[in-house]
Amino acid sequence: MEAAEAILAELNQPPLDLSGFSRDPQGKRPASVLVPLIDHGKDVSILLTQRADHLKNHGGQISFPGGRVEEGDAGPEDTALREAAEEIGIDPTQVEIVGRLDDYVTVTGFLVTPIVGVLTPPLELTLDPFEVASAFEVPLDFVMDPANHRLETRIYKGMRRAYYAMPHGDRNIWGATAAMLMNLHAVFREHAKI
Repeated sequence: MEAAEAILAELNQPPLDLSGFSRDPQGKRPASVLVPLIDHGKDVSILLTQRADHLKNHGGQISFPGGRVEEGDAGPEDTALREAAEEIGIDPTQVEIVGRLDDYVTVTGFLVTPIVGVLTPPLELTLDPFEVASAFEVPLDFVMDPANHRLETRIYKGMRRAYYAMPHGDRNIWGATAAMLMNLHAVFREHAKI
């Protein structure tokens, strides 16, 4: 009886707010991130950061290098390159911009434009310790394997929300970053059909 009540309670929940790709972008603060694909020749990986714990927005979370659009940024690509240089020391001349993923609206009020760029090692990263606790690579093959994709839920500001997660080793890639990786996965799968 207890299990049936739990299932009934789940079914009576309001609809899940699953995707930041469909949220209303009006009034959201523009931001941009760099989705850095590292070309190791035979293999490709994705460079991610773990944000410093003390940060007000998304502290301690796994993210792409990026941030808010600032006055003087020529566009989302400029913002992503500037932020990647500031946060982890990526030289913008090392990045070959190859495209954009779909804009993503976070539950915290940012309209994020993901910019995909390819980098070829060697990379000399210089982390800004105020913003970034660490940087690490995740194999593209890991992201492309559906066995590593999870859909989880949690209560945020009184609403049940669904979000993607991709646990990798001792790190949990979730929320906006995992959703953008799911978008990258979908783009690559669609391209493979051509």
